[in-house]
Amino acid sequence: MRTSTQNNEESKCFCKNSERDKTMKEPRGQELIDRYKKNYHMSAEDDITEEMILKHWNLEKTLTSEILKSNSENRWEITDRCYTTLYRELWWLNKFTNSNNNISPSIKYKNIIEILGYPPKKIYEIGSGKAELITYLASCGFECKATEITRERGGKYASEVPNLSWGISDGIHLNKFEKSGSYDVVISDQVIEHLHPDDIIEHFKNVNSILSSEGKYIFITPHKHMGPADISRVFKCEKPFGMHLKEYTYKELKNSLEKAGFKDIYGVFHIPNTLTQLTGVYIKPKVSSIYLTYSCAVEQLISLLPYKTRRKAMIFFFVPDIFMIAQKK
Repeated sequence: MRTSTQNNEESKCFCKNSERDKTMKEPRGQELIDRYKKNYHMSAEDDITEEMILKHWNLEKTLTSEILKSNSENRWEITDRCYTTLYRELWWLNKFTNSNNNISPSIKYKNIIEILGYPPKKIYEIGSGKAELITYLASCGFECKATEITRERGGKYASEVPNLSWGISDGIHLNKFEKSGSYDVVISDQVIEHLHPDDIIEHFKNVNSILSSEGKYIFITPHKHMGPADISRVFKCEKPFGMHLKEYTYKELKNSLEKAGFKDIYGVFHIPNTLTQLTGVYIKPKVSSIYLTYSCAVEQLISLLPYKTRRKAMIFFFVPDIFMIAQKK
């Protein structure tokens, strides 16, 4: 639940952003377009205008407000409608996002493959988007299921791989869609920041429920101190006010996982894909509870710094995303 302080901060930022929408002193024009393309990994040639970006900004703030006001009974219906509206109205997100990403799946997902090991394993992905990750895992011989909350981003993006199926889910109450203990691995990549903060523990509980004995939940999400990582970054906000409903720290996620019943929780130390591609040197990821403890301690110290200093300090200690594993006992 958001506190009154958080609501006041949000109101202030919305007020500032409202003024910025009118005057657009900073950023504006080509600077705004460049920042937007960088944030969404678009290529320089993609045809994006300032009007398109402002439409995205205003629509996403409106839809985010609707989702945050939802309750547990109507949340899936509202979230489904909001995301369907987002991708229908902002057609360029599906078309251009990651258009400048020339990293091959074999490099991009090598860390995950190293952690997974070898088939056979049954894998369930939450929030598959264009299904690039789960399609690649299926092509490697794993038995995979991709899921989304909306058909605007759904099965139409999944390649016809023999051992890949598609499903719809609310991303929270997974036990209503899948049998208990039916998957060896559950994966999410850039997903939990889109979940309503009130649902995060319930999400973890239901991941636990569909995992088999000693099954693993592998997830990647933006780090709070490196954010915001949604459209708010384009407009130089210090907090996410778009569809990233909450960005987390290692400590916050560790506490929520423990409340959900996970006991074996690890951080994953890894080298960014871009650095691997640049140098041609690959270092295997290290799965470690010690690294998780270190991460929790360092981010606590960094949280005491002012926002701009905090982001700069984070670069020396972390890659932009949190990479964690929770294992079922």
